[in-house]
Amino acid sequence: MNLPKVVADLVEAQNRFDSVAYANCFSETALVFDEGKTHHGRKEIEHWIADSNERYKATMKPVGFEEKETESLLKAETSGNFEGSPIVLTYHLEIVDELIQSLKITG
Repeated sequence: MNLPKVVADLVEAQNRFDSVAYANCFSETALVFDEGKTHHGRKEIEHWIADSNERYKATMKPVGFEEKETESLLKAETSGNFEGSPIVLTYHLEIVDELIQSLKITG
């Protein structure tokens, strides 16, 4: 599967549980929407993913990718320490200047 570099970097960082590298895939003003909460900016995103990694130890295996006009959709089999694992989640990405500007994760 041919993923944009920033998406491939995001998956690799997640699978290494590297919260700094994960956050560096986002712009300084990026937003993440996950589990009913919004995380603003790279520092908040880094704290959110570090906490998530600690709790869930989730890894991602891309199973589909589609680019639309205003967003890209990454479908990934996500496995970890959570009920229902593994599950296919959809990562709704807005990519601007090769960085992620927004991410919304849905089931």
